[in-house]
Amino acid sequence: MDALGHAGDEIDIACAGVTKVFRDFWMRPRVRAVENVNLTVRRGQIYGLLGPNGSGKSTTIKMLLGLLQPTSGRIAVLGKRPKDVEAKRQIGYLPEESYLYRFLSGRETLDYYGRLFKLERRARRERIAMLLDMVGLEAVQDRPVGEYSKGMQRRIGLAQSLINDPQLLILDEPTSGMDPVGARQIKDLIATLAARGKTVLLCSHLLADVEDLCDRVAIMYGGKVRAEGTCDELLEQEHATLLETAELPEPVLDEVRAVLRRHDLALTKVERPRRTLESLFLEIVSQARAEGVQTSGASSGGEVAEFLGGAGSAEEAVAAAPEGDAGNVVDAGLLDSLVKR
Repeated sequence: MDALGHAGDEIDIACAGVTKVFRDFWMRPRVRAVENVNLTVRRGQIYGLLGPNGSGKSTTIKMLLGLLQPTSGRIAVLGKRPKDVEAKRQIGYLPEESYLYRFLSGRETLDYYGRLFKLERRARRERIAMLLDMVGLEAVQDRPVGEYSKGMQRRIGLAQSLINDPQLLILDEPTSGMDPVGARQIKDLIATLAARGKTVLLCSHLLADVEDLCDRVAIMYGGKVRAEGTCDELLEQEHATLLETAELPEPVLDEVRAVLRRHDLALTKVERPRRTLESLFLEIVSQARAEGVQTSGASSGGEVAEFLGGAGSAEEAVAAAPEGDAGNVVDAGLLDSLVKR
């Protein structure tokens, strides 16, 4: 068991010296989008990939998905090269924009993606029902997705990224356009999936979401990783100490100030603890729901779908899987060449 509490040392994403240069018509270097990126994401981690627009995050994701070829460097995804079809079968991807067929209903959308993964009819039907309930769209499953709000489209997009029970989830702005209730539900879902052993690569401009969820974070700028580590490592302030006690009366505070003065120190701030605005918002909504107040749109969602994280569930649902398939074998040589021991 490692320091983060994850069992084993399986590596689901490894990048070594990855660089991507886009060239012009005459093949002259035009933009160096990614430069010498080294990343290691272990199984069961939630890994945050952060950076402003144009920092190289989207290019990095496209290379992980096999949509772009790196100019130099090497990448392994789930122990295979990014273009390996077997690796792609185990990946779920939610892009920043929800590219959906607006005239298909929510149920038809999930059925379409289930067919792409060659899931049997019974497996598709069961998974679709569980996913619609999980993301709170059961009541609007027959409405065209073109009539969905942006938040509802993100929900159905997340559901489609999970239809194949992927080992690796790549989520780009998963809570974009959602109200605080929906955003909290999606964050809880991501945490539950990681606890079940799935690996999540999370890109978000909502830094509070990243701080809530991620085991490790990489911050990119100008195509390079400028900082990498756990949130505690990156955010800890070295030159201050925080003490928390029950409410102190003024005479006690005076005594504390006197003790600090004897050591040439000063009490720089005295304040009451504050709750977050998110916790207040969720408490008000929860109370209104308990009182039976009705609202329109997506519901709060149900339990996490049973098939997610189940060992071998993806393979059992795929029709006519070839016998003796060696596609699931990890390329140990590729991983050894990328990861520093």
